Amino acid sequence: MLKEFPFGKKVAVLTHPSLESLYRERVDQGLKEARFQSAWISVPEGETSKSMKWAETLYGQLIHLGLDRRSPLLAFGGGVIGDLGGFVAATYMRGIPYIQIPTSLLAQVDASVGGKTAIDHPLGKNMIGAFYQPKAVFIDLDVLHTLPKRELISGLAEVIKYGVIADEEFFRYLEGHASELLSADPQSLARVVETSCAIKADVVEQDERDEGGARAILNFGHTIGHAVENLSGYQYTHGEAIAIGMTYAAKLSYAMQLCSSHDLERLITLIERVGLPTTFAHLESDQVSQALYRDKKVVNATLRFLLMKRIGHVELRDDVPDSLLRSVLSESS
Repeated sequence: MLKEFPFGKKVAVLTHPSLESLYRERVDQGLKEARFQSAWISVPEGETSKSMKWAETLYGQLIHLGLDRRSPLLAFGGGVIGDLGGFVAATYMRGIPYIQIPTSLLAQVDASVGGKTAIDHPLGKNMIGAFYQPKAVFIDLDVLHTLPKRELISGLAEVIKYGVIADEEFFRYLEGHASELLSADPQSLARVVETSCAIKADVVEQDERDEGGARAILNFGHTIGHAVENLSGYQYTHGEAIAIGMTYAAKLSYAMQLCSSHDLERLITLIERVGLPTTFAHLESDQVSQALYRDKKVVNATLRFLLMKRIGHVELRDDVPDSLLRSVLSESS
């Protein structure tokens, strides 16, 4: 399929060492048959690789390898690889083509679709980035068989999010098939990947660069979730932090009299059922509250939250009282 693009013959594959050892032989064979010359670049696993230091290291390696503006970068990995690889592709030589090959459930349902690329700053997650669309996204469910259980569970947080923001019927499906998803049932995984990608693609088509407001619904749970990630030193996976963020966003929704206690309980029950956390440990609520104001979604020093009206419908609000926010954050689950 890559032969159909007007690419140069040199290809860089960005990945993690564990994925390289599992898949390099098969990927290289396919690229060789298509007459591509491949070079592999590995970065350590974890959010710390999404840094200016690693981006600069990659620029040097791409220059050393002689990649030009027609040379594609293949981002072969999870969300960290996709974000870092996409950012480097967007900025190396003012932009080279790149391909997303997501290997985690979270990346397959969310991070690989939409064109957001970024690296982190010590003061906040995804603070430096660009909108840059991949030329293609190749999703292969078979790679999920080598995914650690914690990462599979982490990906389910974004899946649950899609049900909350756009599709109550899909949320009901998740409630009825949680055990199948936890056991990596192929049919169930295919359903959730396809549905999640379709929901996200529809939203992104309406608001590709996050300027018109439509894309904001994808941030449900992310405002508080990103603060939890950053303050914990990324001890929580992205999905775990988003699950916590969704829980507190739903509690805020209930406190603002937007959603029913029944819908709040449905969300918390599903999050807990798949093994995700609903509260942050070892963090002070005041710390989290202060960190929220460094989020990219703050406008004119005003916090904006995606709040749940009911399962399948959310609303962007900028009128959450600070006292109410602090009260909800200080609650134990």
